[in-house]
Amino acid sequence: MKYKMVIFDLDGTIVDCEDSIWTVLHEHLETDKEIRDELKRKFLEGEISYKEWVELDVGEMKKKNADKNTFLEAMKKVKLVDGAIETLEELKNRGYKLAVVSGSLSIVIDYFSLKNFFDDVLVNKILFDEKGNVMKSEHTPFDYKNKKDGLYYLAEKFGINPEECVFIGDNFNDVSIAKSVGLSIAFNPKDKELEKISNVVIKKKDLREILKFIQ
Repeated sequence: MKYKMVIFDLDGTIVDCEDSIWTVLHEHLETDKEIRDELKRKFLEGEISYKEWVELDVGEMKKKNADKNTFLEAMKKVKLVDGAIETLEELKNRGYKLAVVSGSLSIVIDYFSLKNFFDDVLVNKILFDEKGNVMKSEHTPFDYKNKKDGLYYLAEKFGINPEECVFIGDNFNDVSIAKSVGLSIAFNPKDKELEKISNVVIKKKDLREILKFIQ
């Protein structure tokens, strides 16, 4: 099949980090891990919504007087996965639509100047005022089990069938979308279920490895 769109997760797929950008920021700010873990538990067990989780999580950062400069300083601790830019450039040259569906943050896209590669980016956002102070958060409705809804949104927006899409991800919250595309690639996967249900599994941490599977 000739695929038309390639959809990426962000943290662990394009950006080289062991957990997530959220964790990188929290560790840089030295927020309370017990509180963070409790917020995550409440979300996973249905006690709070994803929107509430994002708002409360960002609230913990605000308690540390986090501002845009703080976040940019924390971003220096991460880098792009090997071959990321070359892979995005090659896929664009081949004529594919490119998109991101991720629970990460838009500041990652901005920091690494990735915006021009993508036709759409569905991620969480932290909004800052003119002085760089955190104003509020905007949650994505397309994370965890709802990642597949991000696929359907993009497919409808660009007039593409879901089976004409490729997805590349690495963790358990990527399972729903990986099951719904024409080609799913588990890239350096951290989750056994994702590895099991994906069409392709790549263990080498070089994004250029995906190119041989996307024709």
